[in-house]
Parts: sequence; structure tokens; C-alpha cells
Amino acid sequence: MDEEILLSDLEGEEGTTTNANEEDDKVQAQPLTKDTIKEGLSFLCRTGDRLGHAFIKLNLQHKKLNDIATISGYIHIRLLDLSNNYLNDLSPLASLKHLLWLKVDKNDVVSFQGQPFAELIYLQRLSMAANQLNDVNGLVGPALESLNLKGNNIQQLHSFQTGCFGSLLSLELRGNRLETTDGLNLPNLQRLYLAENMIKHLEGLDKLESLTILHLRDNKLETLDGLSSNMKCLRYLNVRGNLITEGKALQSIGLVAKSLQALVLSENPLVATSDYRFSVLTLLPHLKRLDKEPVSPEERSENQMRIRVKRT
Repeated sequence: MDEEILLSDLEGEEGTTTNANEEDDKVQAQPLTKDTIKEGLSFLCRTGDRLGHAFIKLNLQHKKLNDIATISGYIHIRLLDLSNNYLNDLSPLASLKHLLWLKVDKNDVVSFQGQPFAELIYLQRLSMAANQLNDVNGLVGPALESLNLKGNNIQQLHSFQTGCFGSLLSLELRGNRLETTDGLNLPNLQRLYLAENMIKHLEGLDKLESLTILHLRDNKLETLDGLSSNMKCLRYLNVRGNLITEGKALQSIGLVAKSLQALVLSENPLVATSDYRFSVLTLLPHLKRLDKEPVSPEERSENQMRIRVKRT
């Protein structure tokens, strides 16, 4: 079995742009039945003990479910999609010890407290976009590599510590209620998506030593102060649609100049000023793309010449 293909297949099946559920549909909400499970099962594979075969993929999207107690008997499931239902209790998943991939987008989960994640020790990918989560207290994921919490109401990041998420590589928190980046202690994290929040300050980024992608589009940033020289792997930074008005607000970007290859600053007031690209390339002489436009050899040479003239 090619698990990467299976994960990609499931992951692209449904968008996650809203958490609104129609009230008239909720009236028709129903518990999960064995017949519904049979309809959603696929991918027959050898069981973990190598003694038999079982279906390992289960798709239960759009089933109007409010109770999944029946699923507890299907212990061989590894890939599960419960998106677009009315679930708030995931405790029956505790018996699915081999679960690798779980998607619960667009449900009614309000808290991780009392949920079974501490028992899902092999879970690698979790998506709970567009629920009603205010924090991540109660969530642990020793094997978790990808976590998507887009479109919830999360306000702070202090629960994201390496002791609980030591394997985490990708964290998606777009469209929450964050005002700061402070609290993250994830030295192995590689991709961080924080667009469409209310972030005014960059703080606590010095512990993100492995980060390669930082996405901060459509926030409230007026400066890039807070970037750290410890971010030695940062290659892509997107701060499109913020409130950066002056070149001096970019000074801290020089701390990541050696690694940064692509920078997006469009839709900031700064972009309308004269010599905008010159100012940025002076701070980032090795940059390859600015606002998704390549830095040509001619532009780079001209910029270096202007720097030399300015220094004389």
C-alpha cells in the first residue's frame, strides 16, 4: 500500500472555508450505522498483525452524523474522513489504535478536552478546520506531523510545545483570532500558516529554528521586528496585505537575509513608495523573488551598483 497516495487522495476531497451548518439539516442528524460504514469503506489491506485483511479507509463525509459510537468496532481503520457532520464527541475513536490520518473539518467540536487524541499514538495528520475550538488544551500528538486548525477561534499559541508536538512539521492556523505569534516552542516545525488573523506583533519566533515557510498574509503588522537570527532555514515569507508603511520597518528582515529566497510584501502601503524594490534588495541581496516576480540578474547588478554609488 502506498500510504502517501492514500493520504493525498483523501486530503483533497473537500474544502474548509466555513463552519456554518444549516439548522434544518441538524433536525435530521442521525447516529452512525453499520450500513453507512459499509458504504464508505475502501482499500483492503493486510492487518497490522499480518494475520488477515481489512478495509483501512473510511469516508463518512456529509452523512449528517451526530454520534459515531458504532465506529469503535472497526479497529483497523487508518484513514478516516468525518468532515461536514454535526459531531462534538470523538471519544469512540479511542479504539482505532492504528489511525494515521483523521479529518473532522466542519463539525461542532468545541474542545480537545475529553477527546481521545492521547490514545491515538500513531496519528500523523489531523485536520479539524472550521469547528468551534477556542484553544488546543488537551491535544497531544507525539507522532503528529501535520495539523490543520484553520477557521476556528484560537486566540493564543502557548500550548504548542515540543513536549506534546515534537514531530510537528506543518501547522495551519489561518483564520483564527491570534494577535501575536508568542508561545510557539516547536524547533522541528517547517511550515507555519498564520494568515487572516489579527496579529500585530511578531514574538517568540526564535525557537522556530527549522522553519522554511512563514505565511502571515492579511494581518495587522506594521513592522517585521521579531524575526530572529535563529531562523536560519527560512526561505519563504509572505506578509502581503498588512500595514507596513516605511522601509525602516523592514530592518529586522536582514536577520534572515542569508536563507530567505522569496518575499511577498504586496498590498502594504510601503509598496507604493519610490525605490521600494531597491530598498528591499539592499537588505536582501540574495533574494530570488520579490512579490512573486523574479529578481533578474540585470536588476540585481543595477541594485549592487546603486549601493556602491550610495556608499561613496
